[in-house]
Amino acid sequence: MDSNALRAFLTIVDQGSFSEAAELLHLTQPAISKRLAALEHQLDVTLIDRSHRQIRLTDAGSRLLPHARRILDEIHNARVSLSPDTDTLAGELQIIASHHIGLHHLPDWLRRFSSQHPEVRLNLQFMESDAAYAQMRKRSAELAFVTLSDSMEGHFVVHEQWPDPMAFAAGPDHALTRRGRVTLADLAEYPALLPDTGTATYRTVSRLFLEANLPLQQQFPTNYLETIKMMTSVGLGWSVLPVRMLDRSIRPLELNHRVTRVLGAVGLAGRQLSPAAKALLAIVHEQETTTGLLT
Repeated sequence: MDSNALRAFLTIVDQGSFSEAAELLHLTQPAISKRLAALEHQLDVTLIDRSHRQIRLTDAGSRLLPHARRILDEIHNARVSLSPDTDTLAGELQIIASHHIGLHHLPDWLRRFSSQHPEVRLNLQFMESDAAYAQMRKRSAELAFVTLSDSMEGHFVVHEQWPDPMAFAAGPDHALTRRGRVTLADLAEYPALLPDTGTATYRTVSRLFLEANLPLQQQFPTNYLETIKMMTSVGLGWSVLPVRMLDRSIRPLELNHRVTRVLGAVGLAGRQLSPAAKALLAIVHEQETTTGLLT
């Protein structure tokens, strides 16, 4: 099977559109349709049902999908294994980062990486961690820097990880800030400003309240921690935020409970990393290990 035809098939499925797939692959729409038709002719099956507005896989298309991904992964692995053994890295490195990592970790990594490997072109995407996992399944990047999930699927592999200590916090004028040491029962009296229910942070905090048989008053859920920090600083509720985000605008609350999430670099099992990706991971490992020792 022709790899370009397989790539066209996968891109159409992942983008859910012939026109968007063609744009992504820098082809015309007739050209990408021709590649899919050639693949269907070779296999003597229909892979995509074209009778609906939305892209729908046929039974044959669903059965081909995992094989097509593995075939292209092996082609990728072959190219990586044949890459020249040199200290000068070049080419493109595609990475995804959560918004929090993009703001508070990525700048230091990329400053060093760009200085050491100026010939590498960086292709950056920023999105929520859950969306990053979905994009990685589509092979949209080599690495995703995200909040690690306890429900992460088995075909992902964690290349680096480090703890991200968090603290219960409130604005300087909030009633909780003036109490000194507080309890979960005290927090239950006030609205909570937390990421939405699908995040690791919410699940961790929610579990504490559930075990204590206390209500959790979730208000204005958003996954943007900078927005949560702002709303916390003006007194709209209490929150749980990474320790490294604390400053004069919010105050840590004295509580007997500790919350820590884990951040990390995720790749796909069975898909080898390029030399550029390995070089970036080496910087991440050194940077985060040093930061952890200092804190």
